[in-house]
Order: sequence, then C-alpha cells, then structure tokens
Amino acid sequence: MTFEGKTAWITGASSGIGAALAREWATRGARIILSGRDEERLAAVAADIETATLILPFDVRDEAAMHAATTKATGWQDGVDIFVANAGVSQRSAAIDTDMSVYREIIDIDLTAQIAATQALLPHVTERGSGHLLFISSIAGKVGVPMRTAYSAAKFGLIGYADALRAELSQSDVQVHVVCPGSVATDVSRNALTSDGSKRGRSDKVIDNGIPPTEAAQRIIDAVQAGQREIIVANGVEEAMGEMRRTPDQLLDQVAGMVASGYMEKMKAEG
Repeated sequence: MTFEGKTAWITGASSGIGAALAREWATRGARIILSGRDEERLAAVAADIETATLILPFDVRDEAAMHAATTKATGWQDGVDIFVANAGVSQRSAAIDTDMSVYREIIDIDLTAQIAATQALLPHVTERGSGHLLFISSIAGKVGVPMRTAYSAAKFGLIGYADALRAELSQSDVQVHVVCPGSVATDVSRNALTSDGSKRGRSDKVIDNGIPPTEAAQRIIDAVQAGQREIIVANGVEEAMGEMRRTPDQLLDQVAGMVASGYMEKMKAEG
C-alpha cells in the first residue's frame, strides 16, 4: 500500500498527534486537510508541509460548520481517502468532585462530535467503497483510569462505535482503525479539564517523558499501512495494559462474519 496521491483529513491537527500525523503523511506523498479551532496554528502546521494542503478551521461541536467543512473536504482534489477523528480533550479530576457539565462537555467533544463528523462523511466514503477511518481513542479507552472517568467513558464509547462501524463496512474496502495511545509528549494534560471545567494548566511528568509525537505518528501510519484494526501506541506498563485488553482479531473477524452472512439484511427485514 502507498499513500502517494491520497488525501488525509485530520481533525485536531493544530498540535500533538494530529499535527505529527499531518507532517508524516505528507512525507509519504499524501495531500493534507487540516482542521481544528485555531486557524493560525493550523497555518503553522501547513507551512511545514510540502504537499498540497487545505485548511478547514471549525469547532467540532458546531455541526453546521462541520457539515460545511465536510462539503469542502470531499470536493477538494479527488475527495477524502483517509479521515482521522482526533479532536479531543482529557480530564484530571476525581469523579466525586466533578461537575456534571464536565462529563457532558468531554463526552460531547470526544465522542458525540467524532461520531457526528464520521456520519457526515460516511456517504462519501461508502460511495467510494474504499479508504481509511481512524479513531484516536486511548489506553484509557481500554482500561478505566483514575481521575479520567469522563474521558474513559468517551474513549470507551468511541471504540464501541468504531468496532460496530467496522463490522458494518466489512464487505467494502473501507478500513476502520482504532488507535489507543498511551503517554505521548503533547499538551493533553495541560489542556485537560478539572472538576469545574477549567483547564488544568500544567502537565504530568509521565506525559512530558512520553513518546514523541513524531514517533507516535510513524507507528500509527505504519500500522495503518499494515492493515491493523486496533493500534496500540504505548510503552512499558501502558503498553502491557493495552495489550491485555486488546480485542482479539478472531473476535473482530467473527463479528464481520455476521455481516457477511446477512445479519444486517435480516435485521432490516424484521423492522
């Protein structure tokens, strides 16, 4: 497989894993669409990319803006071949101290908005019958992590949506990939929400000493190229936790087999 001449659309592309994925895919010959809230920061990422780029700034919670961006993205060049649902926000607060508004905000950004963006793109993807959909979850989407109850709930949910969607699309050449990073050296902890919804404003030592984003991006894209459905990008204890909770390929194949045997058609016929 080659990514030469393909178009990769990445949300949350102004920094961290999203920006690193954009730069790495560009080095492999892909055209890049960059989305996020901060147009200036997206432009800074675009300045590092030598292949064709398109900047589509919007807030993932603004469905009207998201649909407008989808129309522009699918109409640019030859359409979207790769979509990365990467926008998100983390959490650092104990459940007992956390206001319900924080749960709603994190789940809206990390889960509901990612589903909405994918749903908007699905007609384009299914019509083409090929491509890659990537969902950036987390090791915290495989293992419930203290101080991240809302974040874990959203990231677990994102894996569930992706796994079910993969099964539904399994009779096409559309590949669905779940990515579970551990500690990657980004601003994720600094930007995490606290119990009242304010930003934490400081990082964790484990994050600061985490996998460099460039390395994480290379590992993710290599795994996509290899056709891996569940991609764990972590080291040490975090990697062991992720591998312990990895969904077996045999189970993913079994669910895909249900679709191949006509399960969806039977369910639709039964109303």
